Amino acid sequence: MSGKTLLVLRHGKSDWGTGHEDFHRPLVDRGRLGSQKMGAWIKRQKLVPDVVLSSPAERARATTVAACKAMGLPLKTVRWDERIYAAPVEDLLAALADCPKSARRVMVVGHNPGLEELVEYLSEGQLEIPDDGKLLPTSALAQLEMVEGWQDLARGCASLISVTRPGQVPDELAVESDEEMERGPVPDYFFTQSAVLPYCLVEDKLQVMLIASRKGTRWVVPKGVKEPELSLRDSASKEALEEGGVRGRVDDEAIGHYDYRKWGGVCSVAVFPMEVTESVPEDEWEESHRERRWVEPKEAKRLLDERALRKLVDKLEKRFGKH
Repeated sequence: MSGKTLLVLRHGKSDWGTGHEDFHRPLVDRGRLGSQKMGAWIKRQKLVPDVVLSSPAERARATTVAACKAMGLPLKTVRWDERIYAAPVEDLLAALADCPKSARRVMVVGHNPGLEELVEYLSEGQLEIPDDGKLLPTSALAQLEMVEGWQDLARGCASLISVTRPGQVPDELAVESDEEMERGPVPDYFFTQSAVLPYCLVEDKLQVMLIASRKGTRWVVPKGVKEPELSLRDSASKEALEEGGVRGRVDDEAIGHYDYRKWGGVCSVAVFPMEVTESVPEDEWEESHRERRWVEPKEAKRLLDERALRKLVDKLEKRFGKH
């Protein structure tokens, strides 16, 4: 069927143990990975949307950011629409009706039960409910096609093409998506990054933690793209948990910066010292395929490729005196 494509993505698995009120409840690491995988799957299927409509609730916002990152889609494509938060079908249809008529593919990121009700409304009579009774579990994506414009979405007007769950998408696809971005254009915000320089004191002697790179070919520190909704410091702290599997006290100010070339441009990285207070168990570490290694500063400077990063290790060492 030619015409319009609607992608309906439920937010990733969220954390009920934080004590935050519903609107501010964050994703767990598995939820972020599921969101990234679905974004990579959308890119692989050549279904990257022209417009993204997202609930502004934290778990939906984080889902949208992770999926857009995997798709290589700039966040200026996203419309943060309060009508989508805890929305009934009527509000979701109203949000869709405001999409540009020229948009051929639109993605909605939001919550149940509204999203399931939207899919049921548009594809009336076509649904087969899975054995577990969940049409759209967390991070699941429904693809629908219709001829009508966004302003004319009547009951039963769409054909349900597929419902894809994150468990059906291999984890490796998210990694492959990152590698593909290295060979093509990426959004401008990807070039602003932050990192942590993890350390601890063992019997008053400084130790620095390094992690293996994603391909396991060199030693690095936890680092990543600054997420648009986070500060450099908070984004660095998030990378420490996801890439390094560690938590700790992150300095308020960066100890320094360094630049490196990637994606046809220059990435600028702010580096924050972090005193590690906890290493999470392997089964809770999102990137546990990496290796962690605690070394003395002299050894860290020998193992790190980045000259400027080696200088920051030296600067951290001087802060605590020569050990």
